[in-house]
Amino acid sequence: MIGESVPRLEDRPLLRGEGRFVADIDLPHQLHMRIVRSHAAHGTITSIDAAEALAVPGVAAVWTGADVADVPPIDFRQVGADQMVPYRQPILAQRRVRYVGEPVAAVFAADPYTAEDGAERVVVEVAELPPVLDAAGPLGDFDERLDTEAYVFTEATGDVEEAFARAEHILEAEFRVGRHTGVPLECRGAVAAHHRDTQTLEFLGAAKVPFQNRDALAQMLGLPPSRVVLREAHVGGGFGVRGELYPEDVLVALAALRLGRPVKWIEDRQEHLVAANHSRDQLHRLRVATDARGVIEGLEVEFVSDQGAYVRTHGATVATLAAAMLPGPYRIPNYRVTGRVRLSNKTPAGTYRAPGRYESTFVRERAMDAVAAELGIDRAEVRRRNLIGSDEMPFERGIDALGTPVVYDSGRYETMLDRVLDHIDYSALTESLAERRAAGELVGLGLGFFVEKSGLGPFAGSRITVDGSGRVTVTTGEASVGQGFETVMAQICSDVLGVGLDSISVVHGQTDQMSYGMGAFASRATVMAGTATHDASEALRQRAIEAAAEMLEASADDLVMADGAVSVAGSPAQAVTLGEIASALGPASPLARGRPGLVAEEWYTTSHMNYPYGLHAGVAALDPDTGRLAFERYVIAYDVGRAINPMLVEGQIVGGAAQGFGGALFEDFSYDEIGQPQATTFMDYLMPTAAEMPDLEILLSEDAPSPLNPLGVKGAGEGGTNACGAVVAAAIDDALGRPGAVTSLPVTPERLHAMCRSLAATG
Repeated sequence: MIGESVPRLEDRPLLRGEGRFVADIDLPHQLHMRIVRSHAAHGTITSIDAAEALAVPGVAAVWTGADVADVPPIDFRQVGADQMVPYRQPILAQRRVRYVGEPVAAVFAADPYTAEDGAERVVVEVAELPPVLDAAGPLGDFDERLDTEAYVFTEATGDVEEAFARAEHILEAEFRVGRHTGVPLECRGAVAAHHRDTQTLEFLGAAKVPFQNRDALAQMLGLPPSRVVLREAHVGGGFGVRGELYPEDVLVALAALRLGRPVKWIEDRQEHLVAANHSRDQLHRLRVATDARGVIEGLEVEFVSDQGAYVRTHGATVATLAAAMLPGPYRIPNYRVTGRVRLSNKTPAGTYRAPGRYESTFVRERAMDAVAAELGIDRAEVRRRNLIGSDEMPFERGIDALGTPVVYDSGRYETMLDRVLDHIDYSALTESLAERRAAGELVGLGLGFFVEKSGLGPFAGSRITVDGSGRVTVTTGEASVGQGFETVMAQICSDVLGVGLDSISVVHGQTDQMSYGMGAFASRATVMAGTATHDASEALRQRAIEAAAEMLEASADDLVMADGAVSVAGSPAQAVTLGEIASALGPASPLARGRPGLVAEEWYTTSHMNYPYGLHAGVAALDPDTGRLAFERYVIAYDVGRAINPMLVEGQIVGGAAQGFGGALFEDFSYDEIGQPQATTFMDYLMPTAAEMPDLEILLSEDAPSPLNPLGVKGAGEGGTNACGAVVAAAIDDALGRPGAVTSLPVTPERLHAMCRSLAATG
């Protein structure tokens, strides 16, 4: 089954209208929560009057910051640092508000409409303070003790000063990536209930990292982790935004405990756009040292990452990933980067598909294009001269990412470059585009190489059980956010055990079903949970064969497993089914020998990530009258080591590309001079539709299997997004005939139109 493009198993209930999302969950006697949010970007809370809200029939309670002051701020899940601790977010604002949309009060009522009516009657008075809106500008005041620079770090390898001293050419540049975020079809939500008989807090609607959120909730609420159970339902998209622990999640859980009734909260879209994690928003300044051939000898970068008003669960994840992954597929022996995590009076930021890599790929590939233009070298050739060779693998960067050393495990970068150039007939294409530009068309080609990271450890576990009917259940603590997780786990199990997919069930994201779990993020699920499932399936296969050998009175070496049964090779009539074996391994059976049941549990651990890689190439035509950029052709080549289900990988690539185009051309969270967000509905926050998406040509390769796991797999979730911004910018430069014209994203139609007018004015 591995390598087969089988249809997704998880689509069946969704297509039948039987999906169970958090909004579908209702419990008897539940209350509904509505959040009162700050209308000011920055200011001191002078008063909160809830009297009128409490008088509304059906309103059960109204909480302000004073009511929850004993609950600690939400802690970091990744890349925390002592310097950032004071910048964590409380679950309701304490004394000061720091962004429009910050939770100030919570209203609980018998139905969602009454809760909203009550929330509208809460009167919040704020003495406004000047907002910080440019994180790269002068530092502002976070509170009476701290400024708005939460964290500074430097990573370095080699001798940067010596590299610049001997360089024949030095390039300086500045690049910016704007603020946008994931917009899943399903907004955030949660339902919590406290079961007094078992003293258990049940939290429904968990996503992404249920075990880590369980532990965080338990700590914040003073409960044993064993008394907190998180359950994952269907998830209508994740993309890094969904599933983190937000203030609203903690409030729902706390209210279930204090009010003695189940509590439900479902976010609306306007709330999502102002309160869920934003992302990107980085400014990079860099210097590049090269020799006469365009080979990079040194790279020095300083960048600012706008974290928004607070440092949320991701800590410095985005900034540190940007720093670690900026060199990409190029050798760059001498590298120094300083990242500054700063706050502003905007919505707090976190991860979004290809966090840090979307930004750093844009910066790096823009720099490669600039080197090519300055030295008069073909863009593809300057990349070739700098690529890490396959004979240099594993390649040690000498820097860390997410607590692990960056060591590229495998890669054949030049092979991929050749494959894409051959596929698009690069020489003929560049000549044709030049002829079209000479005839007056604004057409151009962009290239964007990238390296991704995936398979973040340190662990994942999987338990495989077979019941007396022969049905197989795969249970894992990892999670699904709609990426086809159940299908892939079932395929891996089926491949080892030789049973049909219709005989396999996959259970995931339930904290009372496994002891531990990490979740679905960092393109880790297939690598980590897939390897654990493979190992558990192998262990169960061996267990079944050993038991069958006794049942059939045959040598284990003579047995084969296929079609849900173990038989003697060459004698299919001498066989026992997996169900029969499971039944024979009952607790009282001497065959069990103290190990009842046909079950195996295995854990996969690793201290290294692995690194898929890819290359985007796009041909775009620019309409100077409208500022519309349309891609006539777009190619994405991606090496994932080994594709368990190629169709699902291609689906991930296409979906990721849509989000990459959105951030490059349309999506932009802008703010006015007093910090009011200008994109709070889909009328203002523009996203690509099917009409704006080009037909994508996917070149999926398996040239460089990872040596770090037995399946050879690498993650596939983020390669479609990674290089879109870089390719959009390069294609526009080429179309306009102005190298370096695009230095910031998004390049909205308005900005493109202005660039075309500028071009026309200067001839």
